[in-house]
Amino acid sequence: MAGVLARLRAAGADPPFGDPRAHHGVALEGYFWRFTDPAAGRVVVVLLGISLDGAGAGWGTVALAAHPGGFVRSTTLSRAAGHPRCLQVAAEHEDGTVALRADARTLTVDLGDGAALRARLEGAVPWPRRAFGGTGPAQVVPGLSQYWHPWLLGGRVRGSACLGEDEVGLDGARAYAEKNWGAGGFPDVWWWGHAQAFPRDDACVAFAGGRAGVGPLRALATSVVVRVDEEVVRLTRPPGLLDVQADQSGWRIRGRTARHALELEGTAAGTPAHRLPVPVPGQRREIPGGSAQHLAGELRVRLRRGRRTVLEGSSPLAGLELGRGR
Repeated sequence: MAGVLARLRAAGADPPFGDPRAHHGVALEGYFWRFTDPAAGRVVVVLLGISLDGAGAGWGTVALAAHPGGFVRSTTLSRAAGHPRCLQVAAEHEDGTVALRADARTLTVDLGDGAALRARLEGAVPWPRRAFGGTGPAQVVPGLSQYWHPWLLGGRVRGSACLGEDEVGLDGARAYAEKNWGAGGFPDVWWWGHAQAFPRDDACVAFAGGRAGVGPLRALATSVVVRVDEEVVRLTRPPGLLDVQADQSGWRIRGRTARHALELEGTAAGTPAHRLPVPVPGQRREIPGGSAQHLAGELRVRLRRGRRTVLEGSSPLAGLELGRGR
């Protein structure tokens, strides 16, 4: 049985009640942290991409970005790796010094040139114990080009960040983290969003979608997760029906489950996009600016359960993204 599970994970899949956060060893595994401070009007994001080159060796892409101010720093690293049994990742500079190190509770970034971050997570709200993660039942299908799992749906931050000449405190910021991975690297096109600055601080919304599939077969797929207090609602397409539109005019999602009805509408709110790098596995190169991510857009949400409104409101400081991986 252990050998079967090992082969399943090596193809990107996870068994029911598995831990998708652990490193699978597929072509690309992306780790993403987002810290939102509504009182300060600030967002800080960190991304790590662990890719495999043609020889199967791991290399990394790390970026640190923030709003306000348009700060972005990124670098390509010759060595990056993750642990196969838990969330534990690291990436190193050429001289062996740490560029990024993280586990389920801590995150350290040091890119040099005035770009660094130290953060500890407190009061974490993890993904609930369920058979399937953010991708839904598709997580057990091996060989998908892309999987997605928002593993941290709330919590508080203790720490600070160096953003060029500015040193900013992160104490009390709201925390979110996710992972995406797959055999095909990033899709040719994708859309993504996250919001956590709602008037009620126990609410978190995240979604991700794009062209995904197995081998040459591709279909439009999207997953949406809404957390309100201790309730977590997930909608996925396929198998469910979601009406999705994501382009330069905005991000709109409508969908239903047997119990819930969801409406999302996001706009850039006049803010410019941060241009973030997109790694190309197998080639040890990046697409500069392949991701256009607005760090301070606006996301409006209405979630109903039968006749009862579970969550209705608007979040500023929303992350909204359109990307291209080719």
